[in-house]
Amino acid sequence: MTDRRSEDNRGEAASPHNPAFLVDKNGRRITYLRLSVTDRCDLRCRYCCPEAGIPLVPHDQILTFEELVRLVEVFARLGVNKVRLTGGEPFARQGLITFIKMVRAISGIDSLYLTTNGVQAAGYLDDLKEAGISGLNLSLDTLDSSRYKEITRRDRLSEVMRTFHGAIERNIPIKVNSVVMEDTKDSEIADLVGLGKKDSVTVRFIEKMPFSGADHIAKMDNGNLLDRLRKIFPEMVEEHADIPSTARVFTLPGYQGKLGVIEGNSRHFCRSCNKVRITPTGILKTCLYDDGTLDLREVLRAGCKDEEIAELLKRSVRSRASDGHAAEKKSGRFSEPSMAGIGG
Repeated sequence: MTDRRSEDNRGEAASPHNPAFLVDKNGRRITYLRLSVTDRCDLRCRYCCPEAGIPLVPHDQILTFEELVRLVEVFARLGVNKVRLTGGEPFARQGLITFIKMVRAISGIDSLYLTTNGVQAAGYLDDLKEAGISGLNLSLDTLDSSRYKEITRRDRLSEVMRTFHGAIERNIPIKVNSVVMEDTKDSEIADLVGLGKKDSVTVRFIEKMPFSGADHIAKMDNGNLLDRLRKIFPEMVEEHADIPSTARVFTLPGYQGKLGVIEGNSRHFCRSCNKVRITPTGILKTCLYDDGTLDLREVLRAGCKDEEIAELLKRSVRSRASDGHAAEKKSGRFSEPSMAGIGG
C-alpha cells in the first residue's frame, strides 16, 4: 500500500476541503478514530454500567479483527492518522497484542493509543512497548483502596497501580483519566494530581456523563469542575494547544506532570472535535451523544467494496450534528446507554 503520510502533509492535499478527507458540514475534519474492540469488562464502574453488568453481545456480532483492520485502512485513506483502542476493557479480548501490531503497520496511521482500566495490562507492557504503542490512558478514579472498590465494585487497585508504575518504568507515555462524581473528595483529586509530582503524567478529570446503563436519565450535576480545580490548585496555568483536544491542560509549578479537565457533559470542545468512534458491533458514531449513524458491520458483511464504504463514511460525517447537545436532543433517548457498550 502506498504511504500517504507525506502526501497528506503537503500542498493542496492538506486542505480540510479536499474531498478525499472526512469533513462535516461545519468544516471539522476527522483525523481521529476511536475503535472499541469489545463490550466485555472486568470492572463494574458505577458511572459506566449497572452492578450486574450489561447484556453481552454475542461474539459473532462483534467485528472481527480482520474487519476492524479493513475499516482502519479505509479511514487512513480518508486522512485519519490517529487511532485509539477502547472497550469495555480491551484486554478482555484475546489476541489484542497481535491486533495492535496489525493496526500499527497500516500506512498513514501515525499514532496508536490504548485506553485501559489497568487490571490486566501490567502483564502486557513489554509487548505494548515492542508493538510501538504511542501511549496509554489509564482509568483511575481514586487512590484510596476502599473507595476504589466502592466505585468499581471490584478490589483491583493494586493491579492498576502495577500497570501505572510499570508503564513509567518502560517510558510508555501515560495519562490518567478520572471521573469526578458527586462524592469525590478534594483530597482524592489532590492525591491523583500528586502522581504527576515526579513523573511526566497528565492527570485528567472528567465530568460525569449520562452513560451509566441506567433505565432512566439522571440529572448531571457536575457543578463547575474547572472552578473547583482552581480552588484546589490556584497556581495552575492553562496551556494553549495548537491541535484539537477534548481536554484543557494546565501546568503546576514544581510538577513534572500536568493537570487536565475534560468537560464531557458541558461539551465546550465540540466546535473543534476531530473524532468519530466505532462500537464493538460496528456502529459508527459521529458524536458520543448520537445513536449511531451507520451500521458498518452490515456494510462489511454485505460485501461492499472499500470505495463504497468510504463514500458511506463521508456521507455520515457530512450529516454530523453541530454539537453534542444537538446530537443528544435528536436521539430522544429516555435511558442511559452503557459506556462499556459504546466504547469509552
